[in-house]
Amino acid sequence: MRRALAGGAGLCAAALLACGSPAPSAPPSSGLTLLFLRRSPAASLGGLSWAPDPDRSRLVALDGRLRVVRSFTSPRLANPVAVAALGAELLVSERTGEGVVFDTTGRPVREWDSPDLASIYAARGTEVVAVRSPYYIPQFAAEPDTAPLIRVLDTLGRPAAGLATIHVPPVPYLAQLVNAGAVAVGADGSVYFAPLVRDEIRKYGPGGALRWTAKRGLFRTEPDPEFLPPHGRDKRDIAVRDALVNVALVLGPDGRLYALGSDDSGATRLRVDVLDTAGGAILATRHLGARETAVAVDPRGRLATFDADSLLGGPAGPERETFTPAFVLPDVNGDTVALARFAGKVTLVNFWASWCDPCREEFPHMAQLYRELDRKDFEIVAISDDVDRGKMAAFLRAYRPPFPILVGGGRMKQTYHYRGLPYSLLLDRRGRIIERIFGFGGAAEFRSLRDTIAKEVRGP
Repeated sequence: MRRALAGGAGLCAAALLACGSPAPSAPPSSGLTLLFLRRSPAASLGGLSWAPDPDRSRLVALDGRLRVVRSFTSPRLANPVAVAALGAELLVSERTGEGVVFDTTGRPVREWDSPDLASIYAARGTEVVAVRSPYYIPQFAAEPDTAPLIRVLDTLGRPAAGLATIHVPPVPYLAQLVNAGAVAVGADGSVYFAPLVRDEIRKYGPGGALRWTAKRGLFRTEPDPEFLPPHGRDKRDIAVRDALVNVALVLGPDGRLYALGSDDSGATRLRVDVLDTAGGAILATRHLGARETAVAVDPRGRLATFDADSLLGGPAGPERETFTPAFVLPDVNGDTVALARFAGKVTLVNFWASWCDPCREEFPHMAQLYRELDRKDFEIVAISDDVDRGKMAAFLRAYRPPFPILVGGGRMKQTYHYRGLPYSLLLDRRGRIIERIFGFGGAAEFRSLRDTIAKEVRGP
């Protein structure tokens, strides 16, 4: 699976999705609980550590020796960035702010839209809170000074209350950035919040009263972020002066708070601080090397670090699932086409629409791929989700695709629950999903896709 390439203006916070490089830096021991995988918080549920793997659009479960023992994917998992235990279920934060609840078999239970421009979620028991995401700042937007900093949600994702209020900076349009941060919820309903761009970690009581503020002493002064003058040839390039400080928060099995933060202003070097939840004292600090991209704690409260790529490069993924529901749709001439027509061939099922700019970029690559590969082994079927047949027809006249086009009539997202367009699934000869492809990743993605198809065609 490939990473989703969603649209929107990612600001400096996009640095928080950067990955590490290979090789373990501490020996594994039994009974480990994963705290952070790369730059995402993990969750403990059912004796396993659950973590998002956004590069492969999946959730993984690791045992006490940090072996991947389970994983699942879903069309709803385009770019998961955080996971929390919500009762006996898993609450996943999508990069673009949606909350998705799964059971531990990977079955989606419910989903809701982001209460902020883009939110991340934390949970404890049945309590859910949301804050502005540090992973994605989709746009500059001002907010009133009465807006809550932390939103308390019910288990259906509906806002029920607000805790504290936001800080409005001198440049009001930077309010989303200034009030983004990491969040965790305690068993007593206390909420821990760590702003993305300020050297603070705060504890709020269940009613929203500030209990304590902890600082690492990273900066002598901390001015609010500000816009920088345009530079270079492109005057549309907007830069912001700020410092990325906090990345993720997790409450460990020992009841202590673990904060993944930055040792520099760009979040290129990371650290883990261990805090006492009663008073906010920093009990220990671990400075992470470039290869220490997964952090765990043992039953005695000792930190252990590993290379995330090594942890995730173990056993093969789950058994391939069948693509459902099988479509039966009209083509542009009105003839009915069923998925069964493509049985026995490796098939790329693509969902697109005329208004989707990345779809326009993707179509020539699909046409080239279609012409290069043999029809006895490989097919492409592209399903339009346009409501306006005229706009669909104009798109097809412009691009003249050589592969079959089916008419979805604006009902496909409701049926297949994909996150955005374009969205593709590569199916094996038996109609099972080899991989899901979110967004358009350019020529490099199609080179990789061609290799995957060739390998599948040669297989038994």
